Amino acid sequence: MSATTTATAGAAVTGLRADGRIPLRAHVRHTSALVRRNLLWIRQDPESMFDAVLFPIVFTLLFVYVFGGSIGQSLGGGQDAYVQYIVPGLMAMMGMNMAQGVGTGFNQDFNTGVMDRFRSLPIGRGSVLFAKISVEMMRMLIATAILMVVGVLVGFDITDWPGLFAAVGLSAVFGSALMWVFLTLGVVMKNAQSVQAMGFLVLMPLQFGSSIFAPPQSMPGWLRSFTEYNPLSSLADAARGLMVGGPVAQDLWMTLAWSVGITAVMAPVAIHKFRTKT
Repeated sequence: MSATTTATAGAAVTGLRADGRIPLRAHVRHTSALVRRNLLWIRQDPESMFDAVLFPIVFTLLFVYVFGGSIGQSLGGGQDAYVQYIVPGLMAMMGMNMAQGVGTGFNQDFNTGVMDRFRSLPIGRGSVLFAKISVEMMRMLIATAILMVVGVLVGFDITDWPGLFAAVGLSAVFGSALMWVFLTLGVVMKNAQSVQAMGFLVLMPLQFGSSIFAPPQSMPGWLRSFTEYNPLSSLADAARGLMVGGPVAQDLWMTLAWSVGITAVMAPVAIHKFRTKT
């Protein structure tokens, strides 16, 4: 058998073209296999789902029952009014907090030698990235579903189901954009602790300097200005408008613009850093 025939036969088995390029169908198959691998890992390590399960429960109960009465009064009501305010805001947090898990998990794969194994296999490098994002999106949807169940139990009133699904989709779009940021951190940072520390420094000012937990009218002027340009404020306000009523258009387009901008800037950076390191 000639060398050319051998190469062609090997390409047919691995899904590669004769020139070494990977066709789209093979990319999809590789991504599906890696998604299954990541899901099996979660099945073997159920503790990795603790953040997705406990975060919406703890934060909802904490803010509703500790701060709900006082902040609810500023909204013209009491705890019931605050429930209608905080649940859409917490939905806006889901994408950001789940995005951090992409960076830490990616970094662990590098440090435990998993990426060395992937490098030795004839698979598309992009499949590794998209599989990780797909699994984190599933985790985000699970966290959002738990949030809505807890929200209903504490008094949240779902009056607009299409608006609810639109808010979930908008949060998923924004969360997927942020995942490229944390994928980059997962590649360039030395360990998972560094990714978590950097994520904390990024997340905390954005979360608490926004309209997620409290209306910005009572904030000092400099913080209110920051809040107005904070993408999390736009996402939270858009989710409220979609779920409980109110203006939507401006915040919706602002959130989509932020999502497109973050993806356009950070996706090429993440892919370049990943290819360089692998």
